Amino acid sequence: MKKPQQTHTSRLPLASTINGHAVFASALVAGAALLTGCQSTSLGQSNAMTTNQTSASAKTAVASALQAQRRQSFRYHSNLEISNKQQFDGITAQSTTNNGAKNPVTTDDIYQYCEDTHDEAYAALLAQAKGQKQDISATKYDAQRATIKQSYLACTDAYQAWQDSQYDSEVRVPADYQKLFDNYDAQPTAQGMKKAKLLDAYLLKPLSINAQGVYQPMAGKATMLASVQYQARNHQSSLNQPVYIDFKNGDIYLWADNFAMINSKLLDDKLGTIWQNKWLKITLDDGTLPKGFGKAVITHHFAALDAAFAAAPASQFEYVAPTSLTTLSPKLPAHQLPAMLASEQVIRRTQSVASHEQSYQDYMRDFYERISQQYPELVNDSANGADSASDIAPDVFTSKALVQQVLTIIKSSIDAADDDTVASRAVDTGSETTNVQTLYGVDKRGRLIWQHLRREFPSENNKYKGVVMDVMQRYSAIRPKDTAFPNLPSDVQVPNSRNSVDAREYGRELMQYYRDGNGTAIGKMIFKALPLAQERLGGID
Repeated sequence: MKKPQQTHTSRLPLASTINGHAVFASALVAGAALLTGCQSTSLGQSNAMTTNQTSASAKTAVASALQAQRRQSFRYHSNLEISNKQQFDGITAQSTTNNGAKNPVTTDDIYQYCEDTHDEAYAALLAQAKGQKQDISATKYDAQRATIKQSYLACTDAYQAWQDSQYDSEVRVPADYQKLFDNYDAQPTAQGMKKAKLLDAYLLKPLSINAQGVYQPMAGKATMLASVQYQARNHQSSLNQPVYIDFKNGDIYLWADNFAMINSKLLDDKLGTIWQNKWLKITLDDGTLPKGFGKAVITHHFAALDAAFAAAPASQFEYVAPTSLTTLSPKLPAHQLPAMLASEQVIRRTQSVASHEQSYQDYMRDFYERISQQYPELVNDSANGADSASDIAPDVFTSKALVQQVLTIIKSSIDAADDDTVASRAVDTGSETTNVQTLYGVDKRGRLIWQHLRREFPSENNKYKGVVMDVMQRYSAIRPKDTAFPNLPSDVQVPNSRNSVDAREYGRELMQYYRDGNGTAIGKMIFKALPLAQERLGGID
């Protein structure tokens, strides 16, 4: 059988590069498994597990596994878990108020700390007196009232001294208060703790985000069934979005049912049920792109990834015992852990946020430079393009114009990163907190069988450790009995001309519908705002 040409397979990775670290957000679940198959390196290969467990060999083993997987067909399942338990677990070890009391502080504003602490203590005494059916002015509460007053006066004196000490090194502040005020921004608040617990109980725990499908590069196709579920005691919701990618023809198919209702309400009031049980076909190349552009994108995508990976310090990689995964803090999600523990070997890559961001920017810059050198007309036309909405050309919605928009966005992102301080983008020196971790599970033959990413996001104002995201991707062999979309009828498992709607053809029909004076009120407002629509439709009443 003739080997399929890869000319058209390259249209997907360009879109994937736009998202940046959106791979560490919801887009990660939607595309991570597919992108894993699109990773490559040029660091040499090894078919057997190495016994030389150095950092350099660990890096080479990961490179070989990723490169080999790119050429293989596989089934994947991705699961994303988000947790904020660090915000309220172990709080007694994280926050210390005055007099050694281990509790969250009462307010976000340091200048209100003494007053709010006094009010909280007095309110507690009032509640105690009420519970004992006594008046708070009773003699039995004299000592407690005096303690509250003395604590308040001591606090206000210490706070004033602490403020004065910012300008006069001779001023002394009690040690407990010195520690409290110096590190006040690192202390969680009672209100913040409450919000964190509510978020965990009512959103994060009931939420589940998954993606599954097959990746078949030689056959020129990939599938993905992205799903979001919310399951609470009295509420269950689920949303699934099937996606079919035809690499050979450069087409992406989305399940049209999911967009039919909103489209009929907002734009097409005559839609009816013609989209029911249909795919929506989106053609990525309408013929306006330079010849061979798709192949060039995939080539430069891999080359830029190779360069970024090769530049990574070997010290970021290490072999770890699978059993050590149970000791990670915070703990790995319970349902993700069993597959990880069953690995022959595990390799860990650890990076600081700065190093991780810098690696990504290096990749983006390299990719952009390669594309712009081969196709300067795409970059120059984009740079000299429309300066305002009124200057948008009639071909604004062509594939070429959209690619130019993407390249402009990439260039803007690169320029913004270059404007940042060197310190904020410094490569990991070992002194930075490591909070981006990637784990690779390999079998006896050195094949990648799972990949796990952990990313910690600092909370607002860096008050304390924030949200943790765990993404687990498992890979397995494709079985003939497995269907790509278990929730779809058998006759629509593979999109074709009979079970799909061409988005471009539909768009022309919808445009004519509005030209004839039809359409929804919202649709007319939208089309009026588009210069292209005004040119083609004229006035819309």
